[in-house]
Amino acid sequence: MIVLNAQHLSKAFGGNTVLSDVSLTLQNGDRIGLVGVNGCGKTTLLRVLCGELNADGGSVSMAKDVKIGYLAQQNHPVPGMTVYDLLRSVFDPVREMEKKLRGLEEKMAQTRDETELKRLGESYQRLNTAFEEAGGYYWQSSIQGVLKGLGFTEEMQHQQTAVLSGGELTRLHLGRLLLQQPDILLLDEPTNHLDLEALSWLETYLAEYRGSVLVVSHDRYFLDHVCNGIVEMAFGVTEQYPGNYTRYLDLRAERWLTRERAYDAQQKEIARQMEIIRKLRAFNREKSIKRAESRVKMLDKIELLDRPEEEKQIFFHFTAARRTGDDVLRVRGLSKRYDGRTVFENVTFDLYRGDRVALIGRNGIGKTTLFRCLIGEEAPDLGAVIEGANLDMGYYDQHQKGLHDAKTILDEVWDEFPRMDQTAVRSALGQFLFTGEDVFQEIRSLSGGEKGRVALTKLMLRKDNLLLLDEPTNHLDMNSREVLEEALDGFEGTIFAISHDRYFINRFANKVMEMTPEGVVLYQGNYDDYLAEKEKLAAPQDAWVQAGMTKTEFRKVRQKENGSKLQKKQLEAALREAEKQVERAEQELKDYEAFLAGPDAYAKPGSAETNAWEYQRLQKQLEDAYAAWEQAAEDANG
Repeated sequence: MIVLNAQHLSKAFGGNTVLSDVSLTLQNGDRIGLVGVNGCGKTTLLRVLCGELNADGGSVSMAKDVKIGYLAQQNHPVPGMTVYDLLRSVFDPVREMEKKLRGLEEKMAQTRDETELKRLGESYQRLNTAFEEAGGYYWQSSIQGVLKGLGFTEEMQHQQTAVLSGGELTRLHLGRLLLQQPDILLLDEPTNHLDLEALSWLETYLAEYRGSVLVVSHDRYFLDHVCNGIVEMAFGVTEQYPGNYTRYLDLRAERWLTRERAYDAQQKEIARQMEIIRKLRAFNREKSIKRAESRVKMLDKIELLDRPEEEKQIFFHFTAARRTGDDVLRVRGLSKRYDGRTVFENVTFDLYRGDRVALIGRNGIGKTTLFRCLIGEEAPDLGAVIEGANLDMGYYDQHQKGLHDAKTILDEVWDEFPRMDQTAVRSALGQFLFTGEDVFQEIRSLSGGEKGRVALTKLMLRKDNLLLLDEPTNHLDMNSREVLEEALDGFEGTIFAISHDRYFINRFANKVMEMTPEGVVLYQGNYDDYLAEKEKLAAPQDAWVQAGMTKTEFRKVRQKENGSKLQKKQLEAALREAEKQVERAEQELKDYEAFLAGPDAYAKPGSAETNAWEYQRLQKQLEDAYAAWEQAAEDANG
């Protein structure tokens, strides 16, 4: 059954058309993901559908008695109410029914009139049925389930909503909306402030939701696991696809290819007809001219196909100005406390050159604080951070606190790199879609995604060899996330990134570090490998008891039995990395040989000796790379 049908919606703000011809259909039980680049109109569409905005044109129709619930990106506290109070207010009608039931029970206990008792009994039965259907017997457990699922501790339940952060408010209002159970859920970026546990809980909840869901999200893993349909917004119009996000990508590529071929075929046919018309006119005879005019009329009736277009997207890559040693960073026994509360303790780990490590853990565990200790913004209470040779550390702050609100985009970047000329700075900003007059916008006027792109521009220009990235995909649309992943894939340095974006972790990470109150635990592989390992380690206690082993012995046996697949993936990844190292070493040697053949190679005194030494080093580097590749190939195929 169709519960919502939007047809040919249009909406403009001043001279800016946001929606030009938007149509979508939502069936009962659908879980539709709404995707598109930042600024394409997704939030505007949700606000039109829920009635917050009026469309300039088109229509929205809904099934009878359908209730819509809308979660905005920005949410506000409710003065005078605690976290628990706000969620409990959802059940105020149920609690009122419960009071009436208790009142009817007292009246029935006191009356001796059989007629009155029968009337009270019938009223009680009707009210009790309504009370049961409204969740009257389990509303308290429903609240606790949502609070726990969204990561609210027992202590936080009693906090005033006025003291909550923006992310906590979003989670709270999401919980309130889920408890209301509307027929249609309109969710605008619900996953932005959820940790991995809360994300998993929400995915399960929405997969089993009895109503329909339309969700704006850039979380590709979430869209894959929740959605049975995708609506893409581009250039003010929509296209609807069946299946999850991965299926959408396949179907979209097929449609794109079909349209491109159809456009090319039509253009070739038009060109062929125009050439025939030219020749007919060149004959300059009455019949040929008439035939030419006939073909012109035929062409005029053709409905011209538009050339398939893509939204503009960023393009950039990271490079390192110099190479670190093999030991990049050593962290020993790090601990941090605030106001008597331990944030983390006993954090010990090593980062090696070429590592791609994803740092995960629940919200509030201290991941960002750990990064600030690593870069020197905060001092740990105990422990040491030992930097390796030639280390240049670059930090991406998810909150963009390093940006200056009063500066323009151009000045923000140029002030940090004053030796660059304006053309070079503007060229760098152009890679992140800041062109023309855009560069004179003040930082304060930018969206979260735009601020993120400014911060990425600065990080790219620094050319550091260790990148500390705190939630780098937050506020980036899918195209930008994919470009970021490709840029990191080609980076020759070391990456340490905090992220809740499981798709992103799968793309870039070769190690996952889980942060707990007791320290950190390192897992080999990406996020899916981490999940597989966690499942193995979570075997029920009676399994090793029945096997007549200790827990440690049983774990070692299970790891050995089930580790072959993970080991194979790791060996294949090592082989791919070794191949890249050979390619890089060959290119470096080739570039240096070209330099030696040029006029500048021997311009300075002593350059011949320096050149010879460097050439030998590059040859040795290539030999080592070949040897490493041969060993990796033997390991992978052995």
